[in-house]
Amino acid sequence: MKFPMSSPDISAEDIQSVHAVLATPYLSMGPRILDFEQRFARYIGVSHAAGVSSGTSGLHLAVITTGIGNGDLAITTPFSFISSANCLLYERATPLFVDIDPETLNVDASLVAEAARDLARGGKAARRWLPPALQHRADSPGDLKAILAVDVFGQPADYDSLRRTAREHGLVLVEDACEAIGAEYKGRRAGTLGDVAVFAFYPNKQMTTGEGGVVVTDSKEWDTLFRSLRNQGRDESGTWLNHVRLGYNYRLDEMSAALGLSQLARIDELLQKRERVARMYGEHLRRVERVTAPVVAPTTTRQSWFVYVVRLAPDVDRQAIMARLHEQGIACRPYFTPIHLQPFYVERFGYRPGSFPVTEAVSQSTLALPFHGELDEETVALVCKALREACA
Repeated sequence: MKFPMSSPDISAEDIQSVHAVLATPYLSMGPRILDFEQRFARYIGVSHAAGVSSGTSGLHLAVITTGIGNGDLAITTPFSFISSANCLLYERATPLFVDIDPETLNVDASLVAEAARDLARGGKAARRWLPPALQHRADSPGDLKAILAVDVFGQPADYDSLRRTAREHGLVLVEDACEAIGAEYKGRRAGTLGDVAVFAFYPNKQMTTGEGGVVVTDSKEWDTLFRSLRNQGRDESGTWLNHVRLGYNYRLDEMSAALGLSQLARIDELLQKRERVARMYGEHLRRVERVTAPVVAPTTTRQSWFVYVVRLAPDVDRQAIMARLHEQGIACRPYFTPIHLQPFYVERFGYRPGSFPVTEAVSQSTLALPFHGELDEETVALVCKALREACA
């Protein structure tokens, strides 16, 4: 593709930072991971940050540490990357999906509140929120333990409402901020909006460590557990062959931490470059009929632009549009496929089309365009021109 979907922003300083690690005896569990964690915690505005191998592993550790386990329930969104729901299944909990807001594309906080009330009441009202395959079982549906919200495409969910619901029902609020570093909700930074939050640094993210992620919290107890769980269940003493609990190899290596340190040092620059590209897209898309630019909610005081996803009018043939763009070397793709309609979820939980109509309608209309901080105005104009001609 002449115009790929994304591209990491790697500087000469980033490369030198990684090279410098190779001249040391520490390729894992060295000084750079500790430095990266401390600087990242300061940037987010939390007490603790633990580097991990991916956003998915971070979400898994958050689920374990917050006590979500076998037979428990957690309310979450069906419009996300699949790991936000899979992390619950890893601990044999059940994700309870509720539909999304059609503009922000985040979980609908009013439906979260309604579901939590019904589940607290029990009976028929509670069972309507369960996956179809579980609605007619005679045994108890399990206890609602958590809300797992996702900051979709870098826009925070409605956390004031979600936190009210969590407090009212004694639930843990997990923030999946994997796509939202630097975003702000009513002036409060993503990562500080739940009881625990997770960030990810895959190469298409706003900053990257290659692979990797960070779990952040203000709880020292939870942070201690994150560090044990990511390191094969070793205790704080670090004794190499002493394992006090079931753990995992979810560590972030020193090369990745070094790249993270270098990228974090210029995070504002990285975010501003993406904001500039998003503004250019917004300007050029005004001249493209039957295409709607992303909506930034009034509560979002800073959007962190992860991807640039437009909405096509219902009568537009998305496959034909994508084929036309691909012919011109312009990468594009739908974003996301609803989690509940992924084959594994259909087979296990009995979901069918129509389960979450807003999510499904949004999913059928979304189109992600090429997006990264190095795009220039000429390229953005060319992409929008090709999109306008294809839609016509």
